[in-house]
Amino acid sequence: MVNKIAFTNRLKTFGLFQSATTLQVSGCSDIIDAFADANGTDLRKLAYILGTVYHETAKKMQPVKEFGGEKYLRSKVYYPYYGRDLVQTTWKVNYEKVKKFIGVDVVTNPELIGIMPLSAKVAVVFMFKGWYTGKKLEDYFNDTKEDWINARRIINGVDKAKEIALIAQKFYECLK
Repeated sequence: MVNKIAFTNRLKTFGLFQSATTLQVSGCSDIIDAFADANGTDLRKLAYILGTVYHETAKKMQPVKEFGGEKYLRSKVYYPYYGRDLVQTTWKVNYEKVKKFIGVDVVTNPELIGIMPLSAKVAVVFMFKGWYTGKKLEDYFNDTKEDWINARRIINGVDKAKEIALIAQKFYECLK
């Protein structure tokens, strides 16, 4: 479905990466594969996932641990289920969803959610099913709607919505 070589070559053209690293490219590839595994076909949805991950990982396209030291993380009400994947999945209930739909016990061993390609699968499936906020990709990208800004509600209200929308649209151009 996606020509990964052409996609990778376009990343610099559209200003997403000055020079994409091996880890950035492999992260994008894992997300594209997880999207295909989920039977995703709408490239706008894939682009929005990529744009969200780009933002949430500070362009790394690899799982990142929630900012703050151990003392800070322990102060969180959702500890030890803090963000450590591509979209900063938090709370035990979300880790339980991962365990149930994938069969990997991230509840007993939360660090596993921060390993690729599991992190990519989590981001794709949760955004498809609306498991973060109740809002899902289909609510914003379908036959009658294309709402790049409000799609941010899938993850985190409208925090940085315009910025992420512009990034996602660049990814969409790279995917076409």
